[in-house]
Amino acid sequence: MNKPSDSLSLAGKTVLITGATRGIGKAICELFLNKGAKLVATGTDQKQIDKLNQSIPNDRLQYIQADFSDDISFKKFINIISKIKIDICINNAGINIIKSIDSVTKLDYMRIMKVNVDAPFFISKEVAKSMKKKKFGKIINIASIWSVISKEKRSLYTTTKHGLVGLTKCLAVELAEYNILVNSISPGFTDTELTKKSLSKDEHKSLSQSVPLQRFAKTDEIANVALFLSSEMNTYITGQNIIVDGGYTIV
Repeated sequence: MNKPSDSLSLAGKTVLITGATRGIGKAICELFLNKGAKLVATGTDQKQIDKLNQSIPNDRLQYIQADFSDDISFKKFINIISKIKIDICINNAGINIIKSIDSVTKLDYMRIMKVNVDAPFFISKEVAKSMKKKKFGKIINIASIWSVISKEKRSLYTTTKHGLVGLTKCLAVELAEYNILVNSISPGFTDTELTKKSLSKDEHKSLSQSVPLQRFAKTDEIANVALFLSSEMNTYITGQNIIVDGGYTIV
């Protein structure tokens, strides 16, 4: 039986999206807003958050400042979302620290673990409370191709992304009886503000040529996968790590 044409609508759903002021998070935020969702979104820069909240003519979107590497800020954020009944949670916020293992400090380790693993863990724990009561929920963790492959100087990032996929699989099993679907998306090289700043034209071209599709992903291509997993189109996919990389990890 075919699904109705509005099966990608998120009208009536409250969605939490972390790290939503730029890149993939911003693209997901814009797409979900377009699909009718009510959004709670986060970013780290208070001035940017204030500016966004003042400039957005939409009462279905609220930005909250939250720094997941800071214990006090994170505790305040958990307190805020504890009072909101979240239907869909997108754990997108993350940081990357590229260093050889000899150069990694304990502070590096603690910071990246707090943002990339601890935050999704405890956010999922909190939002699952109301999802269990409703017997409905979707949790999507944004991982990375470095959750399935790796390269030099990625020990910190790879560790966290493997951990995030592990969390995804465990929560999918644990929360299945409550009709809560938990999946992860692992993007490959994606055109974001950060990649444009950090890569030269030659580096961008070289990396693009290493991808079978010969290009980087667009942020909305990742957002489209998040939409499918969050929508009524998905009622049975859970515990999966969806790799969106133009074929990079198969060659």
